[in-house]
Amino acid sequence: MGLSRERSWFRFNRRVLATARREDVPLLEKLRYIAIFASNGDEFFSARIYRLFQQARAASRAPRDYRQLLAEAAEAAREAAELFNSLQGKLAAAGIELLHPQQLSPTEQSYFGAYLAEVVAPETDLLDAAAIGDLSSRALYFAAGRRNLRYLLRQPSRRRFLPVPGRPGTFVRLGELIRWRSDLFLPEPMPMYELRLTRIAQLEAERLDWEELPLALEGRLDGSPSRLEVEEGFPWKAAIARRLGLLSGEVFVLPPPLDLRALFELASLERPELRWPPPRLRRRRGFATNPLGYLRQRDLLLYHPLDDYQQVVSFAEAAARDPGIERIAATLYRVGEENPIIDALMEAAARGKRVEVLLEGRARFDELVNLYWRLRLESRGVRVLDYPAGKKVHAKLLLAEGPAGRYAHLGSGNYNLANGRLYTDVSYFTAREALTADVARYFAALARGGRPHLRHMLSGPQARNAMLSEIAATARARGKIVVKVNHLTDGRLLAALGRAAEAGARVRLLVRSTLTELHPRVSAVSIVGRFLEHARIIAFKRQGELRVWAGSADWMERNFERRLEAFFPILDEESRRRLWRLLKYQLSDDFNAFVLEPDGSFAPRWGGQSDSQNRLL
Repeated sequence: MGLSRERSWFRFNRRVLATARREDVPLLEKLRYIAIFASNGDEFFSARIYRLFQQARAASRAPRDYRQLLAEAAEAAREAAELFNSLQGKLAAAGIELLHPQQLSPTEQSYFGAYLAEVVAPETDLLDAAAIGDLSSRALYFAAGRRNLRYLLRQPSRRRFLPVPGRPGTFVRLGELIRWRSDLFLPEPMPMYELRLTRIAQLEAERLDWEELPLALEGRLDGSPSRLEVEEGFPWKAAIARRLGLLSGEVFVLPPPLDLRALFELASLERPELRWPPPRLRRRRGFATNPLGYLRQRDLLLYHPLDDYQQVVSFAEAAARDPGIERIAATLYRVGEENPIIDALMEAAARGKRVEVLLEGRARFDELVNLYWRLRLESRGVRVLDYPAGKKVHAKLLLAEGPAGRYAHLGSGNYNLANGRLYTDVSYFTAREALTADVARYFAALARGGRPHLRHMLSGPQARNAMLSEIAATARARGKIVVKVNHLTDGRLLAALGRAAEAGARVRLLVRSTLTELHPRVSAVSIVGRFLEHARIIAFKRQGELRVWAGSADWMERNFERRLEAFFPILDEESRRRLWRLLKYQLSDDFNAFVLEPDGSFAPRWGGQSDSQNRLL
């Protein structure tokens, strides 16, 4: 394929935007996809672009790949803005109308004038033009002036679409109101133009401990400018780009409004007829009421969100309250601001159980939330393990143990109920000694700050070597290999898959986001549907034997070399067959899928009825 990982990832974001154009996608879901595209773009220019950004600064001329990527990103941003503007007629027809201030009645104008004066103006910062170098990352500003730039006006962080009182479904944009009543914000009348800056996130969290983290967070958004967005007609584009040290391709000229993340506000309106119907959630009979008793009889595999993630919460709560459980351990990564699983862990500690967690302080952009939870957990008697700086723990494991035995949850997703309803992920519950003993070894290694030595599960370089061995053993006629991951960039594994295909094996990939190389004999599909594909599943079928692995890690070099991940074998036969069916459904999906080509292009495979995201497996 020959694409850089950055450009390959951005192609995924273009697939998100392409999905917003589908005629069969409900109207508010179209807005949600545009908002996701915009949010992804912010993350891209804050973090994912870092390697190419630094290379461009070190070279006398920006590398060609970087210039092409910038052009592609700018083009996609314009397409997103134009798509939103084109949808406003359909929104109005559906009873969701976006008005300009001039379209308001005199009474409504008086109301919003008072609202701006009483509520918005006190929260709005008016800065001199000399402050252009101090713009905050991802904040929305107005630049004001005539011939010369005179002022910068930082818009407050509040709702961007304001409901018009007495007119349900009618909104006016905050930015347009501010421009309309500029007399409330500027010392004299002058033209105003929207602008927005993105900076490289400077937090080098992998080299920090918890004590250093707060200070590092304070300075994270002071990094180098990486992208400037300005509205069409902006007169000081070149001067500001020079002042900020930006290349010409790093300046995006877009139709207003800037910052389409605000469309999440409209996408969340209570208009169920304009959204996807809620999925039919399945709960396994017997497990929700007595999870530990269920696991003493059999394993359980869940595929979220169609299998209700509340069952993971029930497992944690049962372990916290069962008098036979003496110790609970968990790895926590992106946990959110509210989390019933953490509540259960704190309840367990209050009941006198020994509770240990590895709370990852280096979960990018979630560090502050995790610092908050560290303080709460420690105040409730939970031991928060410290792992040596330089290694990120990304495994998803929860262990409950007592004199009668151990019970474990092994997953591909975060212990986060909100995400568990939005992302597809695997949960595997078991009381098998082969796996629970490995999970116990994993936590013992975390407690002493070392790498786990496992017998059945896999982590680190051992995981890559095991996958290479599985690929080699399946590299034969009638061998079948299916790899489902978010990112596939590891050169050794990509080469091994190519060799297996040349040897006669059928190799198929389900790669959501990043695929840097595709062998001509290997087929690849990317699924962008109503749920974010997040599960990692690898299956090998040879000579009648089916071997299936799941885990926390994408196939990237860093995950085998610098992170602590966890791959686990699916030992239960029914669960293996269930995941194999899932993979086959997704490979034949003609409702959500894009076919990936070796040159990096993609083509939608839509129009059919095989919607793998709505199959209860």
